[in-house]
Amino acid sequence: MAYLERRNPIADTGLSVSPLGMGTVKIGRDKAVKYPDGFQIPDDEQVMTLLEQSWEYGINLIDTAPAYGRSEQRLGQLLKKVRREWIIATKVGEYFDAETGESHYDFTPESLIKSIENSLKTLQRDELDIVLIHSDGNDEQIIRHHGALEVLADLKQRGWIRASGMSTKTVTGGLLTLEQSDIAMVMHNLQYQEEQSVIEQAAKLNKGIFIKKALGSGHLAKNSADDNVQANFDFIFNEPAVSSVIIGTINPAHLRDNISKVVKALTK
Repeated sequence: MAYLERRNPIADTGLSVSPLGMGTVKIGRDKAVKYPDGFQIPDDEQVMTLLEQSWEYGINLIDTAPAYGRSEQRLGQLLKKVRREWIIATKVGEYFDAETGESHYDFTPESLIKSIENSLKTLQRDELDIVLIHSDGNDEQIIRHHGALEVLADLKQRGWIRASGMSTKTVTGGLLTLEQSDIAMVMHNLQYQEEQSVIEQAAKLNKGIFIKKALGSGHLAKNSADDNVQANFDFIFNEPAVSSVIIGTINPAHLRDNISKVVKALTK
């Protein structure tokens, strides 16, 4: 069985994460998502099995968000049953309405603080490891007008969170995030490299980089007869600044395959 031994430090926060992180959209939300195929939200037993397998394979990072429906709530309930030192990254700014099946955004300081208070309760934690702003695409306005990263920096000083950053959608947003916080989450794969400069800047500043949509929300893996998954992992992990690639799967076979491919990419 392949195992992820490497841990990548996040700036000067004291946190070190596995090169592959477990995305949890699919354990909490199945509406208005962009995956190529439909899926059924797994039950508690299936989620626990997936979590235990992930831990055994060397994954120590879980990525969640209020926008992922019941994901935070389920993680809070399930993780208290096992003693594992998971590092959990959650988000603020985007919120999911289960009744309408749609998201809405609010980046005011009051909303961000309330969201973090709720995440602390929902995840049943005394502090949050990582909190990222969940951008709607207006990165610069969120940072400059709303002062969202300053809010997170203040809460970090208060001891509410250990590391902060932003899941960005623009180069400008990514660069501003690296100036003010610990982590930028960016999109990067063989078909999209527009945020390359953000990754390079993170290497210079010794900041963290999380990669989202490494497989194009599953589309890159589905639409290629070649081993596009391995090719993408090889490409992404060629960047030394990449701290972790977040992959959301509820399929144990896909998880095992992803692990073996990441291990292979890291040894090249």
